Amino acid sequence: MTKLQKFDAQFNSVLIGIDEAGRGPLAGPVVAAAVCAGPEFYGAFKDVDDSKKLTEKQREKIFELILKHKISFGVGFASSAEIDSVNILQATFLAMRRAAQKFAGLRDAQTLVDGNHKINGYALPQTAIIDGDAKSFSIAMASIIAKVYRDRYMKTIDTLYPQYGFAAHKGYGCAAHIAAINKHGICKEHRRSFGPVRQQELFI
Repeated sequence: MTKLQKFDAQFNSVLIGIDEAGRGPLAGPVVAAAVCAGPEFYGAFKDVDDSKKLTEKQREKIFELILKHKISFGVGFASSAEIDSVNILQATFLAMRRAAQKFAGLRDAQTLVDGNHKINGYALPQTAIIDGDAKSFSIAMASIIAKVYRDRYMKTIDTLYPQYGFAAHKGYGCAAHIAAINKHGICKEHRRSFGPVRQQELFI
């Protein structure tokens, strides 16, 4: 049993892990995943870790293994427009609630959510765990799923807006992305409430 799996085992309960990907970028949605993966899956997932510590190839390999083992999970998106409307924290909660709808019937389950905030408007028992994706197997699994889904989404919109290089930087505010915004203006995937984007008024 790995360190992350031992952390989950101490709860002695059915666990739902929830995490998000994409709070910081200047463009694209924030994506959350909720996953229920019990001890029966521990042996097959010894390589699971915080998604930020894994390469894209490693995340994709684990995700394919999740599909192979038919592990139950849900995914929720909150768009850039929703982020601008309610702010990034509330949009993150929205994506998390959407992801967790799959498990609404698990009234006896305990939810572990990454971060220092409990999810607003969430009906099941929950515990917020700071750096949870580096501590909890369930949260780490959710972090991988959310990251894979968001990366794939950003690669898809790269074909619609190739001038921004979304496939490479996934919407984060790197120098190349800032330069592209300054040159081309912004598109509907950009978060207008975020500073470097807010300065631009030109829409593609």
